[in-house]
Amino acid sequence: MPEALKRLIHNISLLPGIGENRATKLAFFMLWANENYLKEFRDNIKNIKENTSSCTICGSITDAWRTECNICNKDMRDKTQICLVEEYLDLLTLEWSGGYQWVYHVLGGAISPMNGVFVWDLNFHSLFQRISDAESKIELIIATNPNLEGEATTSFVIEEIEKRKLKHKVKITRLSRGLSSWYIEYADTMSIVSALKERKEV
Repeated sequence: MPEALKRLIHNISLLPGIGENRATKLAFFMLWANENYLKEFRDNIKNIKENTSSCTICGSITDAWRTECNICNKDMRDKTQICLVEEYLDLLTLEWSGGYQWVYHVLGGAISPMNGVFVWDLNFHSLFQRISDAESKIELIIATNPNLEGEATTSFVIEEIEKRKLKHKVKITRLSRGLSSWYIEYADTMSIVSALKERKEV
């Protein structure tokens, strides 16, 4: 096998959820693909970093030329409900599961010292600032993943809200325990809808 093809298979196999067999099939697809498609594919990969940025309000991903994402800059969204998620993929999963009109806050991960992720690595400061600046009492819907890292992140948020004396400004709710111990991005729509509807106040 040509070295160039081996390197391509290796690169593809490093993508999440892609094993060597699937990587090999994708590599051969690219080998025989239309040149125009490959050029567009190359350009998209090359420019993905410079063409995207973080929303200055919620921390989600948006176009590089925007300061706010499409959700934060919509007047119809309910700014008194903030759904706290770990990753942008979690936001997308929740959006696709139903017509919710709340806004989001993306942490960029979960607290996990074992994996080198600490409090200061995540988007907490702007979350507490949003709560502090809110003109009326808000509901903070905590939608972290039901695992050790998600629990640690949830505990930190609750403790910090009390420590910063923001408890009077926020009602904290969590997804119901009906959501299985797995990542939100992989959960089925019915489980997510049920977990959101049956969320409990902390």
